[in-house]
Amino acid sequence: MAEENTACVGEPAEENTEACDTENSVTQQEPEEESKKQLSADMYYNYEDLHSRPSVTPDSEIPENLLHLSHSFGYDSGRRANLQLLDDRTLIFVAGNLLVMLDISTKEQRYLRSCSGGGIGSITTHPSKEYFVAAEKGNQPNITVYEYPSLRLYRILRGGTEHAYSFVDFNRDGTLLASVGSASDYMLTLWNWRQEQVMLRCKAISQEVYRVSFSPYNPGLLTSSGFGHIKFWKMASTFTGLKLQGLMGHFGKTAATDIEGYVELPDGKVVSGTDRGNLLLWDGNAIKVEICRKEGRSCHAGMVQPFALEDGQLMTIGSDGVVRGWDFESIDAADSNSVNSRFEMEPMNEMVVGHNVCLSSMVKSSLPDSFIWFAQDSSGAIWKLDLSFTYTTPDPECLFSFHAGAIQGLDVSKKSHLMATTALDRSVKVFDFLAKRELTTSRFNQGGTALSWAPPLVNQSGSLLVTGFEDGVVRLLELYDPQRLHVVTGRSPKGDAKLRLKQAFKPHNAPVTAVAYERNGDILATGSSDCTVFFFTVGEKYNPIGFVHVPGPVQGLEWSPHSHSENRLLILCQSGHVVEVQSPDPEAEKPTKTFQLPELPSRSFRFRSIKSRIKREEEIARRQDVREKKKKEREELLKESKQPEAEQEEDEEEEEEELPPIYIPDPPSPLYCGFYSQPGQFWLSMGGFDSGFLYHCKFSEKQDEDPDRQQDEPFDFLPVHNTDDDPIRSVTFSSNRQLLLCGMHSGSIRVYPLQPGDHSLTSMQAYWALSVHDNQYGHLCHIRCSHDDHFVLTAGDDGNIFSYSLLPPEELQKGLQRKRAKVPSPRVGLENEVLAQDIEDPAAYSIETAKQKLLKDRLRREAELKIAGKRKKLAELQKKFKQLLNYNQSLPEHVRLKPVELQLDRRFIEQAERVKSQRITEVRKQLGWEEEHSRIALSKLQDWSQHSLMVTVVAICTNHRVSTYRLPTLKEPSTQPRHQSTPNRPDRDRDATLERRKSRAEPAKDSSKIEEEEVLRAKVTRPAGIKLGDRQVERLKKATEKAEQARAKIEKRKQEWAQLYAEKPDENCEDPQDVQAIREAKENIGDLKLKSAKDFTVPKHLRMNAERKRAELIGLEENIREKQTEMNGRIMALRDSKVRLVSQLCAQAQRLHKVQQRLAAHLHRPPPALPTILPEETPERRLQYSRTTLERYHVLKEQRFKAMQQEEQEGVTCLLEQLEKDMEGEKEKEDEDQERGEEGTSSPSASYVIREEEEMQVEEGVELSELEEELWREEEIRLLHEQDSLLEQMESAVCQFDAELLLLRHQKLRLDWQLKAADLRQLTLYQELLLLKEFERREDSLQEKLNRRIKEENSIMSKLEECNEQLELKQRDIAKLQEREKALIAAFQASLGENNKFEEFLTRVFKKNVKRVKKKEQTGTEEEEVDSDDDSDGDDDWADDDYDLGTEEGGAALDDSVCPAGCEPELFENTLQLRERRLDLEELLVEEKKSTEVLKKEYDTLVKNETTVKSSRKEVEDDLELVNREKQQKMNELDVVVPLRLHQIEFVVNGSMPSDLSPALVLDRTELNRLQERIKQLQVEKSQQRDLYFQARQHVRLIHDRKDMDTKIQALEKQCNELMMIKYGRLVDLEALQTLSGNRVLEELKQEKFLREAAYAKEIKQWDAKVEEARQALMEVTRCNTERLLSMTNLFDQKKELEHKLNARQKKMGGQFQDYRRRVDQEEIRRLQMLVKTQSQQMEALRREIGLLSRKGGHVLPPCQAPLPPLAPLSSPTGRTHTGKQRPERLSKLLKGQNSPSRQGAI
Repeated sequence: MAEENTACVGEPAEENTEACDTENSVTQQEPEEESKKQLSADMYYNYEDLHSRPSVTPDSEIPENLLHLSHSFGYDSGRRANLQLLDDRTLIFVAGNLLVMLDISTKEQRYLRSCSGGGIGSITTHPSKEYFVAAEKGNQPNITVYEYPSLRLYRILRGGTEHAYSFVDFNRDGTLLASVGSASDYMLTLWNWRQEQVMLRCKAISQEVYRVSFSPYNPGLLTSSGFGHIKFWKMASTFTGLKLQGLMGHFGKTAATDIEGYVELPDGKVVSGTDRGNLLLWDGNAIKVEICRKEGRSCHAGMVQPFALEDGQLMTIGSDGVVRGWDFESIDAADSNSVNSRFEMEPMNEMVVGHNVCLSSMVKSSLPDSFIWFAQDSSGAIWKLDLSFTYTTPDPECLFSFHAGAIQGLDVSKKSHLMATTALDRSVKVFDFLAKRELTTSRFNQGGTALSWAPPLVNQSGSLLVTGFEDGVVRLLELYDPQRLHVVTGRSPKGDAKLRLKQAFKPHNAPVTAVAYERNGDILATGSSDCTVFFFTVGEKYNPIGFVHVPGPVQGLEWSPHSHSENRLLILCQSGHVVEVQSPDPEAEKPTKTFQLPELPSRSFRFRSIKSRIKREEEIARRQDVREKKKKEREELLKESKQPEAEQEEDEEEEEEELPPIYIPDPPSPLYCGFYSQPGQFWLSMGGFDSGFLYHCKFSEKQDEDPDRQQDEPFDFLPVHNTDDDPIRSVTFSSNRQLLLCGMHSGSIRVYPLQPGDHSLTSMQAYWALSVHDNQYGHLCHIRCSHDDHFVLTAGDDGNIFSYSLLPPEELQKGLQRKRAKVPSPRVGLENEVLAQDIEDPAAYSIETAKQKLLKDRLRREAELKIAGKRKKLAELQKKFKQLLNYNQSLPEHVRLKPVELQLDRRFIEQAERVKSQRITEVRKQLGWEEEHSRIALSKLQDWSQHSLMVTVVAICTNHRVSTYRLPTLKEPSTQPRHQSTPNRPDRDRDATLERRKSRAEPAKDSSKIEEEEVLRAKVTRPAGIKLGDRQVERLKKATEKAEQARAKIEKRKQEWAQLYAEKPDENCEDPQDVQAIREAKENIGDLKLKSAKDFTVPKHLRMNAERKRAELIGLEENIREKQTEMNGRIMALRDSKVRLVSQLCAQAQRLHKVQQRLAAHLHRPPPALPTILPEETPERRLQYSRTTLERYHVLKEQRFKAMQQEEQEGVTCLLEQLEKDMEGEKEKEDEDQERGEEGTSSPSASYVIREEEEMQVEEGVELSELEEELWREEEIRLLHEQDSLLEQMESAVCQFDAELLLLRHQKLRLDWQLKAADLRQLTLYQELLLLKEFERREDSLQEKLNRRIKEENSIMSKLEECNEQLELKQRDIAKLQEREKALIAAFQASLGENNKFEEFLTRVFKKNVKRVKKKEQTGTEEEEVDSDDDSDGDDDWADDDYDLGTEEGGAALDDSVCPAGCEPELFENTLQLRERRLDLEELLVEEKKSTEVLKKEYDTLVKNETTVKSSRKEVEDDLELVNREKQQKMNELDVVVPLRLHQIEFVVNGSMPSDLSPALVLDRTELNRLQERIKQLQVEKSQQRDLYFQARQHVRLIHDRKDMDTKIQALEKQCNELMMIKYGRLVDLEALQTLSGNRVLEELKQEKFLREAAYAKEIKQWDAKVEEARQALMEVTRCNTERLLSMTNLFDQKKELEHKLNARQKKMGGQFQDYRRRVDQEEIRRLQMLVKTQSQQMEALRREIGLLSRKGGHVLPPCQAPLPPLAPLSSPTGRTHTGKQRPERLSKLLKGQNSPSRQGAI
């Protein structure tokens, strides 16, 4: 890498930024002060000093350049925007911690390492291509700007985010740089990158941001997009500076989507992609249209990204691998008229890059007027595309191909410098890492998951690869050089290497996770996530041996090395289980039913976490070290002080913190890797909670337990430095096992030097580490050393593959002369071998499943053969039985056997019947759902057909007819409207706030009552009640009754007053009738504006929205349907009456026929034509069916299927037509048969009539008698009358029916024109609904804003009222506290009394301010108050207050904490208690005043907020009014059709109707009548108002009378108060006096007082006698003492004389003893000093003990406890009083007295 770097000139300028809000108005302050020093344009940083380097353990001999980067074989194609163009032939992309610059033509690579070592988040290039940017990851990462092509580090931008950058981009001229951070700050920063200064900074959003960019047309606009959002930014200049304002895009009705890409249009619109394949056109922050292809097809399949706007085309790419160009003008002018807001169009141009291509980003060539683009393919490729879209456009060219996604397998050849890899992209690649190139690629149907290169013991040439795939298939791939095949075959194939499938087998049903060869190369083991390990014999063809089950998914397989005596396989499971199995014997007899090897010896180990115990032991050891250290320090202090240990030891050590608990993670931590150390022992690397250590484990001796319940702990562990959150994912050793290479979770490499034969890893201390792959998701799961240990190969989950050399490049070139690795030659006869059969079906059976299926198939065939044999035998028996039955039937009856006798056992028949009934029940159950489904479908069809059928009723004698209406199905209205405005909700919120405030105020009042306490009065316990006399009891009873009567009277009076006050209206109350009248007047009087006026204001109750209009439209439709339904019902009733009439006419016709048969022919009258029911009158008969119809349909259907093969639709229609014809023919036959039957039934009567006629004819020749002739004439007359009546009835019935039909026809015609008018009205309503929908969004948004403003205003008002109430409460509380303070002072003055000589002292004690600690709640149930005097403060108080308080008579100082001599202790204690109460009251008063000040400030703030909210509310109301006015104007422009007759038009000009009626006004006649009636009403109201005015004048007189009454009431109240003061001396409650009943307690106290007085008088007499006796005894004792006093006086005089003599003699010897006295004084002083020091130490110890006891809940005497009496002063040898040392001794004795056994017992 050729790089030229200059020294760093200076540090970058300081930044001064301020974060801003992330809502709709987002602002950012400019830097307050510009950098004093501007960075020069030629300043560069030294890249070599700043880029990340390997970390090496200090004081180790590991060189820093242990590994050297050789080449990068991968490409992180899943990273966003991971492809940029530096010039026309150089690409740049991110690979882990590297920036890779790739030359397109030569394929050479250059690298730059990240400076942070934490990875790179995003890259971009300057528009001039002179600079490129790398935004890094890590803790407080930087943005580094490099100059190109010099690759010098030009600028470093610091402090833009906390953890990582997700995207960076320059503006169009390259002066500004925008960056956005990832989680968790998502900080959007605009940089003046040349000066390394932050211009603006703001949090973008609380979601992941994918992209941010400047608008190419407006430099002050930006756009950002990401997870479920898009945001539009604007840099606005305000009076405070430059602001950054963001506006979130609202998806509205469109489903929210992730937005990967977008393009800004010249007019400010933005076109963005979606994850569902359509484009979104944003206008402002709302979606204008959603763009899709014709017929609703998506623009792309999957994710779509627009990336450029060129030549009038909007270019888009998608995850479907297609590039499309769309007409820009069509998109810019796109508008939608559909409900779903979609705009359909087709692309202008299209280029299909590939079928398995997923395009994610595009960069354009830097050449001018070039159409070349370079595309990033998420499927692992880089494409070169020509987007000129001409006939000569070349096909897409794939420049480079890589693995896509995480690398699943990597291994190196044991013979050459070859490397093979596989991934889930279904490819296997082979690389020559010496020549730094890819040799070959093979693709399969499933992704690869494991790979291993066969060792030389298996394949000497090193050409065999074993690859496992995600469908459980294992493929043996053979690598060979195809160029050497032409020697044999004469062909010249392409490529330097080729992979050929040798064998494929499927041992597993889940992904293969590990493959491993046995150390001798005889067995291959494969492991899978299906918890199985399969074994195969190795040879020309791999044959299965068997498999074993393991407790969890297999993570890795390792065979024991040659150093172990036994050949075993170590199976590592992801769940923490480790299983060791014995190598199976390939020659052993294999089981026939299954491949499972249950008898294979095995041992298992289940890891149990010990990390918490390790941490606990480390903490114990640390604490022990601390204790030992403290102990040594204490011993040193003891030696230095030379004091006895008993005096210097501390009383008690501080309590230690609790040790870390023992924690077992659940679920267990995952197992990442492991390897053998010794036979039966192995090392494990765990993840999760147990990371940070390598655990040395061994198999336990007890192996009988269930592996899932087994718990095994490692017997040793090795801490790995700095891996608590970065566990080891993979491990490999060099060939000599002197280097341990570890792949870490963070994507870094670690190399540990080891000592030879160090299986316990004791030398694993120092290491070399380097960040290679991405630190967040590039987990290094595969690491290998080359066969000669010259190279290290790594592959991570970020898709990158790196090769590192252990030798410097110069030495490597010297040691390896050849430039290419050797590819194995093809085997002899390879070209003649048949290609192995591959397993392409993912659902193919595995080896074990196939074996089990073969076994099941064989067993099934055997069972079927047995069943067939049984059935054949049974058929023969049935045949014989039938022959016997036939033979039995041929026998004579007396010999024939009965059926009962032929039955072998009746239970057979019963069993058959049971089986039959059971099967019938099962069939019914199976067909139950289908039957119910068909029944419901039939009922629905019948209901639909009834509404859709149209019945036409035809008149009998005329051609008039009337038909029913076709009733369309009504759409069910939605139960809930989409938008519901809640204007009253703020009021409800306000009411709720008031209720909460009242509920808070009531407990406050109760608490204030509870806090009231009596200052001087104490509760007195009263003994049990004393029995009263009968007279006293009677007096109490009468007083109680009298009080109850007074109380009831007062209560009744209160109720009356309450009712009266409840009925009294408020002073500001208004009459509801007046309010209603005023409202009507405001709405009607003076407002003569028409709706068409421009300044017309729509009243709130008349405002219309879409929901109301929709409800009106639905109501009109329901009304129309109701009218149609009613008319249909009447027509159907008429139809039914016709059916009844036809049947009646038929009956009458038959009767007429009978009558005419008995009459002579010349007397017959022609009967009327009988009407018939037409098919159109009964169309529902076509829907009737019977079982015969269904059976006929079934027969016809079967015939149709058998006879013809046509389309299904045509077949069904023809079938239904044929069925209808057949049924009509059958019906006609039935009618004919019925007629024949009727003729047959009528034939007897006819024959009888004929017979009679014949008889009459026979007898014609015979003369009839007169009686017979008379009877015959009567009969003839009766028949003629009956004939006439029948004909008349028939004619009248027909005429009546025709009349009814004609009337109904006229009514239907009238209803028809009404319905037409309703249709016109419906059309108008629908037009208005469409218009209202256009305004709905604006109106709803404004209404929502208004509701929010009202709610906010109500909340502020409620807070204002609440704050005002709290202020009043606080003021009342302050007044109460002041009153209590005054009462407390008065109580103190009263307690002093008059002429108290300690008044001044006690007053000072009472007024003294004492520092106190705030009361704290102890763990117990009581509170403790302690004075917070420190030692120094206490000494000052002891020293100073004595002199401040003055002295007593003897000149001794007085202490305010000690009761002075002569003062009453009770009075002193009371003073101290009153002082404590005074201090409490003062503290409460201060707190109340502080809270009052806070409330006043809050009140002022709320007033300002209220003003602001009211103004904003007014603005929103004005906007809403403008919208309503505009909506009304739009609705006025709609045309309304009003049909009018000529007599309704009264607009006449010059006596004639004009042709132009546009100036006319259409007015409803009812409205006109209402206006005329309103004139009369206004005249009546005018007279009524005049009368009310005269009545209102009396109200003034009433007001004057009320004022006079108020004055009189005040005078009476004053007089009453004066009388009460005269009588009672204070104001009393008269109602309380009236309700006072007899006080039994008072009476009992009086009785008790009387009894005690008698007892006390008797006791006084006894004590007077005793006093007299004691006085006599006192006189006798006084006399004796006087005599003794005289004798003592004499002795004292004698003593005085003797002392005088003695002093005279000692004057001579005084000089000798002066020195002695001085020494004695000094010794005494030292003794006293030591005593003071000892006492002070004891005081300190006692003080600590008191504090400890107080913390533990012990009870210590409060400071107000009366102290002990003062001690006598110490006398010095000179007889003086040492006042300075009096106090310590007294204090020590006081403390000792407090700690005395009696006092401690009290505590």
